[in-house]
Amino acid sequence: MKKGKTILELNLGDFAESYKRIEDKDVVLFSEVSGDKNPVHLDEEYASTTRFKHRIAHGHLVSSLFSALLGTELPGEGSIYLGQDIRYLKPVYLNDEIRAVVKVVELDTTRNRVKLETNAYNQNNEMVISGMAEIMPPR
Repeated sequence: MKKGKTILELNLGDFAESYKRIEDKDVVLFSEVSGDKNPVHLDEEYASTTRFKHRIAHGHLVSSLFSALLGTELPGEGSIYLGQDIRYLKPVYLNDEIRAVVKVVELDTTRNRVKLETNAYNQNNEMVISGMAEIMPPR
């Protein structure tokens, strides 16, 4: 079993990133799992009457990319997700290419806690989500 990094193996500025195209199937599956069937996510005709003009992805679908990075890359396996502050800055549309980035910004060795910036960008390098996560890395 691959073990994630302990707090002593982490450094300020360490980062990990991933890329994902947000597709119709992702939005449909997320709506089923979450129960959020808001038509702005699922119905193009309805979405065309909103300020977005087209269907948008669920914010939590996009922010879930951080969970994958934190649990598998940085700090990695064995980490416990303690909290997340999120700001949704711009809509994410179907077929947007999202780059999710997590970056170590604070280390508390006494409490075994790590704070990481959690930001996501679209294909135009516009920040669509900004946030901060608190993680307990493996010992």
